[in-house]
Amino acid sequence: MTSLPQAKRFDWSNLGLRIASGVVLVPTALYATLGQHQHWVPALAGRQEALPYLLMVSVAVALLAIEWGSMSAPIAPVRVSAAVTAAVLAAVFLGYGAHHLTRYLEAWAVMGLGALAAALVARGVAERPADAAYGVLYVGPAALCLVWLRATNQGVWWTLMLFACTWGADIGAFAVGSILKGPKLWPRFSPNKTWSGFVGGLVTAMAAGTFMAALPYFQLSLWAAAFIGLSVGLATMAGDLWESALKRRFGVKDSGDIIPGHGGLLDRVDGLMFAVVVMSVARLANEIGWGH
Repeated sequence: MTSLPQAKRFDWSNLGLRIASGVVLVPTALYATLGQHQHWVPALAGRQEALPYLLMVSVAVALLAIEWGSMSAPIAPVRVSAAVTAAVLAAVFLGYGAHHLTRYLEAWAVMGLGALAAALVARGVAERPADAAYGVLYVGPAALCLVWLRATNQGVWWTLMLFACTWGADIGAFAVGSILKGPKLWPRFSPNKTWSGFVGGLVTAMAAGTFMAALPYFQLSLWAAAFIGLSVGLATMAGDLWESALKRRFGVKDSGDIIPGHGGLLDRVDGLMFAVVVMSVARLANEIGWGH
């Protein structure tokens, strides 16, 4: 049997840029998530919304739409980017602050209509107008789930757990894969990812989930948290691989160059976009009694 090809040696030259970018991005995300609360711990147990969080999600949507337009419609990127941004933000603003399921169902319906509208806008200026619709359906669910997750009871804790598991999966996969190397995970689309990094990322995501559940005020069993961490870790890896496949389809190396050491914003949050959907499903399951 033919052995799998080995991953090439990791280029450590941009590690400093990656760390510097993380030093800026992580505190920004945490500040927006926590909001401007005077009493930190009690606030985490509540249902408060925070405008900085909505602003962060909105800016991310706009940047992701710009990158999507540049990749999928290089002839008319502005037109496609504007259509994707408008469609996703319409759903996000409708869902923001809502505490009833009906409002969120309406937001999902608006997103679907926005995807159709984006395809119509892209007709004649994009090689595949359906790519504009897919851009809405790619960015939109993650943005809407981010808004919904934080608005739930103990939503700040759940959002922090999402970040911890996602970042843990990324860091664990990066560190273990760079050190141990070994057979590649999916060489056709992502030549640098290895099976050792895949396992390392899952273990780190499970550890991050368990750690979060062990903190005071977070009402979640350790076993449930470990399972959620595993699921979020798998989703993070899947999102990363899916974005690699999309870049291969569009013939680009990176989605953009806004983040030094990483490339575009989509290169940085590709795993998070899948992970937040999985975390939202776990949150729904927890609300009906699972995981206590």
